[in-house]
Amino acid sequence: MNYYKISITTAAESRDVILALLSQNGFDGFEEDDFGFKTYMPEENYDETVLKEISKQFDFSYKSKLIPQQNWNAIWEANFQPIQIGEFCGIRADFHPSFDKVTHEITINPKMAFGTGHHETTMSMMEIMQTIDFKDKTVFDYGCGTGILAILAAKMGAKSILAIDYDPLSTENTIENCQKNEITQVKTLLGELSVVENTIDFDIILANINRNVILNSLPSLFLKTKQNGQVLISGVLDTDLDLLRNTVEKIGFSILKVINKGEWICMQLTK
Repeated sequence: MNYYKISITTAAESRDVILALLSQNGFDGFEEDDFGFKTYMPEENYDETVLKEISKQFDFSYKSKLIPQQNWNAIWEANFQPIQIGEFCGIRADFHPSFDKVTHEITINPKMAFGTGHHETTMSMMEIMQTIDFKDKTVFDYGCGTGILAILAAKMGAKSILAIDYDPLSTENTIENCQKNEITQVKTLLGELSVVENTIDFDIILANINRNVILNSLPSLFLKTKQNGQVLISGVLDTDLDLLRNTVEKIGFSILKVINKGEWICMQLTK
């Protein structure tokens, strides 16, 4: 599969809003740079109309370039840098040296899947995960991407993890990264939320996706959460905080914590 790389140049204050709008329209694999960010979309799904419509609302310029799939790894390897969250967790690719002092080290093979720890949404999820007891818990990673959150949950002692994603490249990458990290308690499925059996519920649900998917999925996620279980959600802009707060409380969740990184929020809920 070939991909379009779209290089977007914009002011810093507009980046997160534009990125969020693009993520809601199928763009993925975001990389920030000094001028804005880059994003990717499969050639067969690429529609420049979305970019033109968003550019009417925000001042930005863009360039599109078709990239053959065989060049993907080289591009990621040239841009992927290790990241460390204190002494709690370090994320690196297998071509980087190991960290000196971290409790959990995760090796991610950088491919066309979201979740390397660099974006504020993933980092926020991991910071809240640090405060939760995963020992012997059942976990659901909804929109697993690279599998980074499922792998971290496993390293923190989770008994079993179900990881799903609608993108076959993401599920393939999750399986590969679990093998690379010697994780065996993650089961990976390809598909939407409907592929998860209605009879299954979880101690902890991790959902780092986007605003529309989260809002539409919250009633189902409530049913899939055990009593006193927890749900972590991210991928929502802080401008939607009131909408998200009202929605989760109406469904029946209680809010334990809300943290901000950049213009993004991460919310910790309990049933």
